[in-house]
Amino acid sequence: MSLCLVTNSVHDYNLPSFLLTSGYVTGKRKAESEVLAKYPGSGVVLRPGFIYGKRKVNGFEIPLDTVGEPLEKLLSSVENFTPLSSLPASDLVLAPPVSVDDVAYAAINAVVDDSFFGVFTIEQIKEAAAKVRL
Repeated sequence: MSLCLVTNSVHDYNLPSFLLTSGYVTGKRKAESEVLAKYPGSGVVLRPGFIYGKRKVNGFEIPLDTVGEPLEKLLSSVENFTPLSSLPASDLVLAPPVSVDDVAYAAINAVVDDSFFGVFTIEQIKEAAAKVRL
């Protein structure tokens, strides 16, 4: 097991380039570059889209999974069948959500698997999580 650094970034939405210059996206990409430069053989960047699970805000639980899980199943099942995916910014609507558990399991995979490094897309995060989840 080698030293690694895992950072959570943002999905690479197919936005027009002029929209990618926002402070949020630029900051995320700078953080990614630093991780990959400092840890070229072990740095991990996870790029999920909408992350769902249960969330507590001011003592109230917001069940994001009641929306996220069915939406993930729906969008994952139709992602290869829709001609809309080639349209600019279509990922804002069509990128499937990712469970907080899958993001956590992918991060665990980064720690225990030396061959797991680089930038990981939504699908790759799910694949990495499946390797760890027993």
